[in-house]
Amino acid sequence: MRTFSTVELTQQIGTVTHIASKEPVTITQHRKPRFVLMSIEDYEKMQGRGRPRRAYGVGETPPELADMLATELERRINDGSSDYDD
Repeated sequence: MRTFSTVELTQQIGTVTHIASKEPVTITQHRKPRFVLMSIEDYEKMQGRGRPRRAYGVGETPPELADMLATELERRINDGSSDYDD
């Protein structure tokens, strides 16, 4: 990740934003990382991953999640393992 100071940001706004459109950029203030500048597309992707708990209807489950769930359920059934004390 490229790093620019706040002074460099104000002096080279075009360069910094061009780089940030391709990859996140760290902005430092008083030599310490303070901010991250990134494209809106990268931000939206990051936000999408930020929702780990979501309920899906039977027909709504993304295929990769359904496959992972089915694999784990099958493993538990075959192993006879259970985390529950029924």
